[in-house]
Amino acid sequence: MASHPVNEGAYKTPKRVGSKGSNSSSCGDSTPVTIPASPFMKKLGCGTGVDVYLMNRVGKLNASPWAVKKINSRCASKQADVYQKRLNEEAEVLKGIDHPNIVGFRAFTTAKDGSKCLAMEYGGEQSLNDLIEKRKEEGLTAFPAAVIEKVALHVARGLMYLHNEKKLLHGDMKSCNVVIRGDFETVKICDVGVSLKLDENMIVADPEAEYIGTEPWNPREAILGGEITDKADIFAFGLTLWEMMTLAMPHVDLLENDEEEEEYEEDSMEETFDDEAYYERLGTRPPLDTEVLGSPYRR
Repeated sequence: MASHPVNEGAYKTPKRVGSKGSNSSSCGDSTPVTIPASPFMKKLGCGTGVDVYLMNRVGKLNASPWAVKKINSRCASKQADVYQKRLNEEAEVLKGIDHPNIVGFRAFTTAKDGSKCLAMEYGGEQSLNDLIEKRKEEGLTAFPAAVIEKVALHVARGLMYLHNEKKLLHGDMKSCNVVIRGDFETVKICDVGVSLKLDENMIVADPEAEYIGTEPWNPREAILGGEITDKADIFAFGLTLWEMMTLAMPHVDLLENDEEEEEYEEDSMEETFDDEAYYERLGTRPPLDTEVLGSPYRR
């Protein structure tokens, strides 16, 4: 990172406008919430077992749109039950959260097509992963050090709130679960559906609880079935910043060099993927080429 001191004022987290009741099924409005069926909403993206749609709140003056998360209709019934349970749990967690660096709860209700829906705040955000992919497609290199520093500060604030105030482990930190508004005007953590309760020692309270995560971002203790603490989020958070410096996914460098790439360019991914090396590297931080990155990233 840059060697100049951080200007906290430049990275000040905006205050959230309004408040919400944590025990109700909707937020800030006593009017019943009506969620349209999926075909009548714009699809924003998708995740494991879920789709996310944009809901424009027709008829409400100056009402901001919502992001609506629904179970993917193509899921098998057994899978759908698992994802529905996670959606229910995410709604319960979000109801009790109020922090400017974590996506806010708006409602948990049933759509016209009978599906359960979690409505969340939406301000035109894109996922950090989308921005990484866009930057890579444009032939650019690492995000500027100051931008990475800003993301780091805001995500760290959100994680500190989850860990210290809510005693929650996010459980799936990665670029897909950080959303950005505009030119990094706001930075927020999203997708708390696999979060786990922490005890006073910052250890996952239920020893039988399963750490879900996403494999390339998982810490060594999760891979080996060890004790999970708040450090699991911090490890994955570090790899999220690594993504911003490399525009790559941790450990999924399928080919070792350009020569191999030319030799095997017509082969399938399955044939060229070094399975053994990949699993050996899981739970470690991939290297960074500090010479290529330059002095602004060395702090």
